[in-house]
Amino acid sequence: MDSLPDRDRQLLQHFLAAIAYRTQKALRDAPEHYAEFSPGNEVRTPVEILRHMTSLMGYVRTFFIGGSYPKNPEALPSFADEITRFHDLLEDVGRFIMAETPPQGTTTEQLLQGPFSDVMTHVGQLAILRRLAESPVASENFIFADIKGERLGKEQPLPQRPDDDWRPYQR
Repeated sequence: MDSLPDRDRQLLQHFLAAIAYRTQKALRDAPEHYAEFSPGNEVRTPVEILRHMTSLMGYVRTFFIGGSYPKNPEALPSFADEITRFHDLLEDVGRFIMAETPPQGTTTEQLLQGPFSDVMTHVGQLAILRRLAESPVASENFIFADIKGERLGKEQPLPQRPDDDWRPYQR
């Protein structure tokens, strides 16, 4: 394949941007204890989930540049560093997609059904763990979210239409 069709590139880039937006929604203003919060039963902590998400994006990058990416990337000194590394990988993958670099050995559909969807599932886990850590994020109508394909970094806009009837967690 010489390059991805334009519509495929646009959809992949937009999905990456949705991942970036939703990840920051789940992580923005999280309390200090959140990164290591554990609900028990050997459930990954938020920092472990984010590290796994980084591994998945590293895996996606290998389809564009070859090589490999560690299944368990080394731990970084802080949660902020982990967040930066994750978004750096999103931006890197986005650059390959927009540069019309064709992925080798996979299709757009396989990227969406595999690692992209897997990462989005883990974003949902981050949001659930925020609630369990007694620091929930407000719900919103994502149809109106300000998601742009070129915005893959950790700087993401605030919700455009948070739900009016949302109430913070109360004991």
